[in-house]
Amino acid sequence: MRVAFVSLFTPGHGMTPARERTWRFARGLAERGHDVVWLCARWWGGGHDTFEEDGIEYRSVVVDPAPSAFAAKLPVAIRRVAPDVVHAVNSPPTCGLGTTVAGTLTRTPVLVDWWRDHPDDDASRYGPLARSADLLTAPSRTTKTRVREHGATGESVRILPGSIDMDLVREAPVDDRFDVVYSRRLDRHANVETFLLALAELRDRDWTAAVIGDGPEREVTESTAVDLRIDDRVQFLGDLPLEERVSILKGTHVAVATATRETFPTELLWALACGCVGLVEYQADSSAHELVEGWPRGRLVTSPSELADEFVTVAGLARRSVDETFTDYDHGAVTNRQIDAYRELIESE
Repeated sequence: MRVAFVSLFTPGHGMTPARERTWRFARGLAERGHDVVWLCARWWGGGHDTFEEDGIEYRSVVVDPAPSAFAAKLPVAIRRVAPDVVHAVNSPPTCGLGTTVAGTLTRTPVLVDWWRDHPDDDASRYGPLARSADLLTAPSRTTKTRVREHGATGESVRILPGSIDMDLVREAPVDDRFDVVYSRRLDRHANVETFLLALAELRDRDWTAAVIGDGPEREVTESTAVDLRIDDRVQFLGDLPLEERVSILKGTHVAVATATRETFPTELLWALACGCVGLVEYQADSSAHELVEGWPRGRLVTSPSELADEFVTVAGLARRSVDETFTDYDHGAVTNRQIDAYRELIESE
């Protein structure tokens, strides 16, 4: 299969969760022997128009990342690639709309992967984009609902979740230093305070906790732990390599997710696959609750006091280091679902 990925920006312009998701889709296809071309703005040095890395051929449609100029050149660029299917992204929406127009002109089916609404985008363009794609994918039900609000029909939006490496989960050693863990980038949406307030209610109990991650809110978060007089029992580990994070998660009993915004809770997914009990504070702009709803080793809470109560309640659940329930989220399994979506699009033409 020959697939053209259309995204103005790539991880070469700087890594973001959305760009990493697109790169993982492209890399998964390339590893399976599919022909993958990524149409983008140039991010590599030199004057050549193409660059190949990890089995992906990057083609420069524009030098500077200007959405309008990029969109205008897409019909010719896609015709030259001659793909079986086009995989585009929703942001910037001008580029996505340019892709759907190019798909119509070249008679090529277009899938648009919708990570989230970006605050810098022109939201008025989301509606036409949602209605013009042949198929849309979203990482969660929360995002799917948002896409439908933009005008997409329910049948045209498919869930394609984030993914993890289950082989790494199975093979990593166990680091059992902690009872409970919070793992996420410490930005303004992290809301680690809820986690710390819940722990502070349990000062009279025996527990050890870790916060994994770094970011602009780390200093404030550490100060909060000091103010709550639990800083001697909470270790702030900063950013850790994935292998180290997995080892810690495999040895930890409870993982907590309290962020106010989470397009897809990848860190929570890793924790659940590593056998952690999952405690999630419900947030309107977070999809984390979707991973634990109806799951016997997951709980939803709405306040620090409820979270503290659940720490006590789940203490009797057995410890695990691997949970095969989450095999469906393995990189390979999600790639299979992605390929199935492409094939359905191609066959429907």
